[in-house]
Amino acid sequence: MQAARAHVYEFGDFRLDAVTRLLRRRDGTTVPLTPRVFDTLLYMVEHHDAVLDKERLMEAVWPDSIVEENNLSQNISTLRHVFGEDPGSHRFIVTVPGRGYRFVAEVRAQCDDPDAKGHIENATGPASLEDQTGAATAKARLQLPAKTRWMSSLAVSVIVVLGLAAFFFFRYRTSPPAVALGTVSSAPGVISEKSIAVLPFQNLSEDQQNAYFANGVQDEILTALAKIADLKVISRTSVMQYKTTSNRNLPEIAQALKVAYVLEGSVQRAGDRIRVNAQLIDARTDTHLWAQTYDRDLADVFAIQSEIASAIAAQLQVEISPREKAAISQAPTTDLIANKLYAQARDLRPAGDDPNGKPNLLEAVRLLDDAVARDPHFLLAYCLLVEAHLEIYWEGFDHTPARRDLASAALQSAVRLQPDAGEVHLALAVYSYHGFRDYDRARAELDLARRALPNDAEVYDLTAIIDRRQGRWTEATRNLERAVELDPLNFGLLSDAATTAVALRHYAEATGLLERALKISPRDYAMRTQLALISFHERADTLPLHALLSNILNEEPGAGEKIAYGLFYCALAERDSAAMTRALAAIPSEGMQDDSTFLAPREWYAGLAARTFGDLSVAQAPFTAGRVIVEKMVQEQPDYAAAWSVLGLIDAGLARTDDAVREGRRACELLPVSRDAIIGPALITNLAVIHAWAGDKDLALEQLAVSAQIPSGVTYGDLKRSPRWDSLRGDARFEKIVASLAPKD
Repeated sequence: MQAARAHVYEFGDFRLDAVTRLLRRRDGTTVPLTPRVFDTLLYMVEHHDAVLDKERLMEAVWPDSIVEENNLSQNISTLRHVFGEDPGSHRFIVTVPGRGYRFVAEVRAQCDDPDAKGHIENATGPASLEDQTGAATAKARLQLPAKTRWMSSLAVSVIVVLGLAAFFFFRYRTSPPAVALGTVSSAPGVISEKSIAVLPFQNLSEDQQNAYFANGVQDEILTALAKIADLKVISRTSVMQYKTTSNRNLPEIAQALKVAYVLEGSVQRAGDRIRVNAQLIDARTDTHLWAQTYDRDLADVFAIQSEIASAIAAQLQVEISPREKAAISQAPTTDLIANKLYAQARDLRPAGDDPNGKPNLLEAVRLLDDAVARDPHFLLAYCLLVEAHLEIYWEGFDHTPARRDLASAALQSAVRLQPDAGEVHLALAVYSYHGFRDYDRARAELDLARRALPNDAEVYDLTAIIDRRQGRWTEATRNLERAVELDPLNFGLLSDAATTAVALRHYAEATGLLERALKISPRDYAMRTQLALISFHERADTLPLHALLSNILNEEPGAGEKIAYGLFYCALAERDSAAMTRALAAIPSEGMQDDSTFLAPREWYAGLAARTFGDLSVAQAPFTAGRVIVEKMVQEQPDYAAAWSVLGLIDAGLARTDDAVREGRRACELLPVSRDAIIGPALITNLAVIHAWAGDKDLALEQLAVSAQIPSGVTYGDLKRSPRWDSLRGDARFEKIVASLAPKD
């Protein structure tokens, strides 16, 4: 008979649950642990009767990675801190010189199977997902036609929460990437013989309103070529940096984009006739290899695009599979107006990265609704509509089931049209990720999308973002490198890479990436603010941020709302009440995103400001008003972790201590670091604030110690300058945490 495995282990004042993957104190308090630290503890407790060699522990905790011994030492140090041990007292973990470690506390094991109790002490190894499935199931997913539903091996699309947490645990990475993020796409690299950039076509029409039409011709040729796996094709965002067609230096452009060939051309439309000219150039020698002019009826424009793509593929002697050939010949739509609406919506979508981008996204939705109304078979429009709805949902502009249902409806239309299309698999991945944080399903769909869309930078970027959420930092770097290789001048990709570097506290790399991004868009306020914040995060220096904000307001006095985040946190760190008054006036009426990407109401910031400057009685009114708003959110969306966290902060400000702690813990339980290595640490940090405001220094410092040791956690600047930690200042434990994050030079 196979030895049964215990579900719960008790030792000292702690209770370790192997199923829910939680460590709790006897009073029920949850102790947040990163997945690798939890794994270290679980393995040691399961083998508490043995001395564990360091090599054995590292193989158990990092079974699929080669890591340095320092990683294990950090985990042990974290656990000792959790257990309250000091160098002279080891009641739980002892070091065996020359060997490793031993868990020495008395362990009491429990198992749900009463017949298996005699076997518990010898049970080893991690429980399987099948063993860990419980009754709590995920909410109903999108109901797709039978031919596109999950395969049986993945069919747990109603994956139980406990099993999902266990899966994330096995795949989580906490070690920093082997390749510095600052190297993303900056190396010269070898230019592939089969690589091309399709530059924007010149609009020669008398009516300049036909510019969208010319761009559409170029874009469809690019899209068709990008489906050929044997050819490297630079993505649209990068080539659109060269919209100006006069005085192009093609060799320089090709070198910047790392391609051997360039395609350029022109489009002229007159009534129902169209002329398209295209020419292929070997940019290494600046010689023309092929050119063709097409004079046709306007209705033939989609056929022209396919013919040009096929001709280029033949000239470059690339291998084309039957599936790729069919994809090239397929027109996305035959309705020119629908195509224009789609193009306009696509150009609006990047604004969704801006907290003030809600109007742009809503306008994109309107345009796409009009496009599919004109052409109900317009697959790409449905797929883009899915992404637009989900971006509104994910960014917190409308984080409601109703918005997610709109995305579901568009997705079902896309699936009915062409279930095996790469764009549909990409939309399914976005739906799984943004709609449900179902990383497993999203990855499966991205793998399928990558086969049909081998040159789509978004596929690699989204994979990297999911890697990052799961703490797979090395994999995230690798996928970001590939995304930037395909789209080297994409402002958003460089921003994603910079965000990853900041999360890892790799500030030099982040600075380089932000500077590269600003070369593309020098006046971008959000990116300029992020660059200035580097000095604050790394060195607690607000001067660069202060100077930048002043310069922006001098350049554009009405820009306050665009830089409200920077204004508020600069005033907070500098404790400048006059600046705080201006910052609060700049926050939009609907609120502003916080560090957990939650669109917190303006009342929350007003209460925080009043509390910062000692006006506790003044803070009560905005906190109370903000509580009504956020409480309504958690009632309507009980699984919205960020909302629970802000509700906890507000209740802490209102001295509703028990409620605040419960709400802060609920946020961490809903979205632990093992499920989101980007937002999870922010929730832990918020829980530390809640405990600090509640007057419980021990619990505040415990959470803060965890946040300081993991990527995306608290920064040196925050600890050094933020008023929210004032009650902890002077405590030796707090100062030690601050010192651990101080710059080393």
